[in-house]
Amino acid sequence: MSTPGSPLRRSTPAHDVVVAYPPHADATSHAFASHVGIAQRISALKHCEFAGAYEPRRTYRGRVYFVASETIVGTTARELGIHGADDLFGGVVPEAFVATKVITHPLPGEGARAPAGWSTAFAQGVRDVVLAGFAAFSVDDARDGGARLLRHGPVRVKRPLGIGGRGQVVVTDLGELEAVLATIRDELEETGIVLEENLSEVRTYSVGQIEIGHLRATYYGTQRTTRDNTGNEVYGGSDLVVARGDFDALFGADPELPADARTAIGCACIYDRVAHAAFTGFFASRRNYDVAHGRDAHGRARCGVLEQSWRIGGASGPEIAALEAFERDPTRTTVRASSMEVYGDSPEPPPGATLYYRGIDAQVGRLTKYTVIEHADAR
Repeated sequence: MSTPGSPLRRSTPAHDVVVAYPPHADATSHAFASHVGIAQRISALKHCEFAGAYEPRRTYRGRVYFVASETIVGTTARELGIHGADDLFGGVVPEAFVATKVITHPLPGEGARAPAGWSTAFAQGVRDVVLAGFAAFSVDDARDGGARLLRHGPVRVKRPLGIGGRGQVVVTDLGELEAVLATIRDELEETGIVLEENLSEVRTYSVGQIEIGHLRATYYGTQRTTRDNTGNEVYGGSDLVVARGDFDALFGADPELPADARTAIGCACIYDRVAHAAFTGFFASRRNYDVAHGRDAHGRARCGVLEQSWRIGGASGPEIAALEAFERDPTRTTVRASSMEVYGDSPEPPPGATLYYRGIDAQVGRLTKYTVIEHADAR
């Protein structure tokens, strides 16, 4: 998001080749297909050759543009030749933990364990735009933080690397918390854990900005949940309003913008600005923030940023579809686009949809993923 104090860092814009990075050998088939499909469409937007999944030993012709399915750590970025936001679709962070949801909350206390590079300033800077919660890197710290939160209601325990609503569990007392911590002790000490007040009646907004070459777009929207093939509630897609340009264009594009959406956008802007200030070496061309609206255990309305995504994500299909619409028609200012993730048997995607995956994934079963432009403004 190009907000005051958070400029995009730039490099020479010309590229010759686009690759999907990293080349996950263990990625689910649907995740890999989506990654490659998005990279192909970005290569067309950039008028570059698409060279498939990145191969470390391969010599590429000219400058390489990376479409990242993971936020890239600075040392790796430099080795790849990524020097600024124009060199990738995604983001670069100084330390691996900065790419995870663990940065959203403070530590339980001054003596709590933390990884090298931890920023107390970030947690302080975002405290008014996130929910009540703690980050912990030891069982003792997690127990302490969880006990404090449980005094006020149920607590959601979240693994920092979980995506799409996976890797989370809600606990209502200390016994349940202890049982969860016992199963993730080693993981907790390596990557940390998030403990956060649990909300009911939740609506999750997606707020973000993307930039590829001369194209910049800003958006807000809502997420949908669905049931996967095992009956668990998971991410089911996003419905976005996308405006050409910065956030002033987004506000102007939707004069009936709901109050909750305005609040979500404001929270995301602050989170983004503080991240740029707190983490030296952070830059990104794709920034997405999940912001929750709901009610706490006492029925009070609450709003806060849940996590950041500085890599391709569930909303990337609609993001790219919007940029394609803006590229085709320079007078176009706004589009509405949606991503769909449908588990089990489903009808064929509608005419004009961009299909990213339709088949049986070895890990999640039958799944269809596609993007559709629902509406474009008259001009």
